[in-house]
Amino acid sequence: MNSSKSRLPFILVVLALLALAAYQGWRYFQPQPVPVTATEAPVTMPASSSDDTASLPADPALVEPPAIENPIEALTPEPAGAEPVALPELADADGIVKEQLATLFSRKDLLTYLQVDGFVRKSVASIDNLARSQAASRLWPVNPTPQRFSTQVGPNGVETIHPANSQRYAPMVRLIESVDSAQAVAVYRGLYPLFQQAYEDLGFPDGYFNDRLVQVLDHLIATPVPAEPPAVTLVEVKGSVPSLRPWVRYEFVDPGLQAQSAGRKILIRMGAANQQRLQAKLKDLRQRVARQ
Repeated sequence: MNSSKSRLPFILVVLALLALAAYQGWRYFQPQPVPVTATEAPVTMPASSSDDTASLPADPALVEPPAIENPIEALTPEPAGAEPVALPELADADGIVKEQLATLFSRKDLLTYLQVDGFVRKSVASIDNLARSQAASRLWPVNPTPQRFSTQVGPNGVETIHPANSQRYAPMVRLIESVDSAQAVAVYRGLYPLFQQAYEDLGFPDGYFNDRLVQVLDHLIATPVPAEPPAVTLVEVKGSVPSLRPWVRYEFVDPGLQAQSAGRKILIRMGAANQQRLQAKLKDLRQRVARQ
């Protein structure tokens, strides 16, 4: 890709890949939540020598908001001569987001893969959910692709993820690797007020989205790479109504893998080679959006 097609914030490109992967796998059957770094500051108690007041909640006016660890202002500034993007209100931002997406994708790809309406809000919600136990598909900013998750049964009778399953993600991995990270992050900085507003509206009025982004990146980068295709099992659904989409009912046999977060499961399901290539790009991105 040439530089003129790298204007979309890189994290959204990564998110598109993860979302496409999520649509092609199985749903999650109440896995145990993976601990993540808290985004909200603990409630502090004002000093008091009275036992009667020790259990009273702190006055909200006295509770300081959490310190920002990775301020967006600390990122690499816009290139010399670059014109700042005039941002509308978040509710009216779909137009400018569509323009940004159109510089990265062809019209056909845009219509095939992406949900451009409410793209910023969906992206922020999905990024936040990647480090949690579930990532609701209704919040993904992409459309499902027609390919299906596939498995194979070995001579030992163990069912594993089919090696060919990873080929469905290879084109998107190559696309992500071709994006100019520095230029994309510069655009992310320019569009940041929209992401911050969406994060606050999501239920984190005192949170800082770029800090959450760094947390999620660290979480995904630390995803273990399986030495071999993981074993899976088809969850039985009892009832008289036949299942028309059995491929969405798989889960990992290994309890440790099944207990991983939604984002880590997606990476593992892509196949080891794709996972490692994507994690390398995530590390590059992390260096550019975090305070050095």
